[in-house]
Amino acid sequence: MKSRVLSVIIAALTVSGSLLADGLEEIMNYREYAPGFSSSGQPSREQFELLKKEGFERVVYIAFANSEGAISDEDQVVKDLGMHYAQVPVIWEAPTKADFQAFAAVMQSAPDKRTLLHCQANYRATAFAFLYRVLYLDVPVAEAKADMNTIWKPDGAWRDLIFGVLEDNDVSTQCEGCDWTSDD
Repeated sequence: MKSRVLSVIIAALTVSGSLLADGLEEIMNYREYAPGFSSSGQPSREQFELLKKEGFERVVYIAFANSEGAISDEDQVVKDLGMHYAQVPVIWEAPTKADFQAFAAVMQSAPDKRTLLHCQANYRATAFAFLYRVLYLDVPVAEAKADMNTIWKPDGAWRDLIFGVLEDNDVSTQCEGCDWTSDD
C-alpha cells in the first residue's frame, strides 16, 4: 500500500513538473537565461523528450553531427518530437562572425520560440548566447559575461570573435567586473 501511494505521489509530481524541472539541471552545463532561452552541452535522447515536455519549441545545435558524443540523428529525434531544429556547425578552432550571424538569423526568424542552444559542452553555446543576449535582448555586458563565466572564460579565437562582433556593433567589452583574461 505504501509503495502504491508513493508511486501515485511521484507520478503527480512528475506531471506537475516538479521532477521534470529538476531533470533539466541534469543536462550537461544547462543554463536558463530567460524563460524562452537556455543553453547546454549535448542532451541525451531522453533529455530531448524532457525538453519537449518542458515546453521547448526549438533546438539549435552549433557543433557538427560527427562531434564526439553527438547524436548523429539528432535532427530526426528533435523533429519527431514536434520541435523545430536548426544546425549551424561552428568549427571549434575557428569560429566566425558569419557563424554567429547565421545563428542570430535562426533566432530572429522566430524570436518567441522557447529555444535550447547547445553544443557538446556549452562552450560555443555560452559564447553565442552571450553575444545574442547582449546584442538582441539588451542584457548588460557585465550580466551576460558573469553568466558565461559560470561555464568558461573564452580565450584565443573565441575571445577574438566576441570582441570583433561587439566592436562591429559598437558595444564595449569594458565593464565593471569584466575580466577577459583566461583561466589557463
